[in-house]
Amino acid sequence: MSGNVKETSRIPGKRGLSETFSVTSSSLPSFKIEISRPDLSHWEKGNSGIRGFHHFRAAKPGPHVALTALMHGNELAGAVVLSELLSMGIRPERGALSIIFLNLDAFYQFCPGNPVASRFIHEDMNRLWHPSIMNSSKHSLELERVREIFPIFQTVDHLMDLHSMLWPAPPLILSGSTERGLRLGRNIGIPSLIVADHGHQYGKRLIDIPHFTSPDSKASACLLEAGQHWTKDSVETTRLSVSRFLMTSGICDTPPYALPDYPSPAPVIAQVTECITARSRSLTFTEPFTSGDIIRCRGTLLAWDGEDEIRTPYDNCMLIMPNPRTARGHTAVRLARITPAHIPDTAQ
Repeated sequence: MSGNVKETSRIPGKRGLSETFSVTSSSLPSFKIEISRPDLSHWEKGNSGIRGFHHFRAAKPGPHVALTALMHGNELAGAVVLSELLSMGIRPERGALSIIFLNLDAFYQFCPGNPVASRFIHEDMNRLWHPSIMNSSKHSLELERVREIFPIFQTVDHLMDLHSMLWPAPPLILSGSTERGLRLGRNIGIPSLIVADHGHQYGKRLIDIPHFTSPDSKASACLLEAGQHWTKDSVETTRLSVSRFLMTSGICDTPPYALPDYPSPAPVIAQVTECITARSRSLTFTEPFTSGDIIRCRGTLLAWDGEDEIRTPYDNCMLIMPNPRTARGHTAVRLARITPAHIPDTAQ
């Protein structure tokens, strides 16, 4: 490794060396569908005049806590768990609880034969949560839904947005850019990897809205990535994480799902320093990296993006959710620092 690699991941104009490196295939593998699409017909109407929105208030005062699922229509684990909670008749002991199924139209398009096709109808709903987009003249099914439900989140004290991943990887919590979000993720503790980040280059996520990020607000939000979309493990992780979230938020004393009777692992905090956005249509990783991989040496080649090299900008760089089929303008991978105590001997 050269000793003069700068503190940056992108090195332009090096494609001529590509023949000396093997690269990973960008073909989409087949995925085993271990879980079925839940029947949400009983919950679609909601109980508050807004489709898919359920709201419950306790007699005792407390925070307003929200759980959301189906930001993307093919991410089933969160929908399974929220449906289970409603079937249990869950109610807060203090404060208020909102349960929201976000993109039901995309969800109803889910087909096990082509499970990736129902992520959204017109556009990614989790890139639309910015006033400049919501107040624009633009129209799409997802944007109209965002406009409809945005006022709900202006009243929420604590939010957990339930997601899962296309590419198999250990689960994690994205805590956003605030100390409040990081504290919420640490308090939940399942999964133990907490990733602090600033979101994507193009488009704001729900957890990034000013209500959750402004210094003048006390509200907090985090996003669960529960593992691969259609595995039973992603459902179980979501159950445990939701239980911890409801307990730590203070609205209930008894978890809806039994929690492990052994101590949870100490949280591992990863601070994203750079979000790599594909500038070409041909970003290709040099190896089949997995989220959570730690690359030991600074300057290690990770990917080609057109003519550019993408290299690790520092030692012990953690890769967060690398996407081997990244479209131009989309996030290919996040690069993160972790504390030295959390660097395993198995780092690459």
